[in-house]
Amino acid sequence: MVHFRSLPARPRRRLNEAAVVLRAERRILFLRGHKVLLDADLAELYEVPTRRLNEQVRRNRSRFPPDFALELSAEEFTALRSQSAISKPGRGGRRHLPLAFTEQGVAMLSSVLRSERAVQVNIAIMRAFVRLREMLATHRDLAQRLEQMG
Repeated sequence: MVHFRSLPARPRRRLNEAAVVLRAERRILFLRGHKVLLDADLAELYEVPTRRLNEQVRRNRSRFPPDFALELSAEEFTALRSQSAISKPGRGGRRHLPLAFTEQGVAMLSSVLRSERAVQVNIAIMRAFVRLREMLATHRDLAQRLEQMG
């Protein structure tokens, strides 16, 4: 009889929610009138390969209507690539256009990724979206006050 020893559990890294909120805030983009996060940025926050995140989205396509997940156009992708460090073609980069997830799409991701980290990261990302909304509202109020004074 052969006995197998189980592998030791992978040590769990404690989630620093404040750091995740800040990282998410820096990655939120405005695209087609929506505040979104790109699939690669979300995969990094969830600590899963982008390929796995998109695979789960494809397997659960009915949970991601067009207002939850947008596929970038070639032009949008080119513009993003020229502005940031997204890999260049021919260097082992992406084979498909990126997906961009709205706040509702991000909320749906935790149900398809099904991990404790996904739930914790989603909570942090929701807080980042709320903080962004609050900052935008504050700036609007301040702009209106300045306009009324001038």
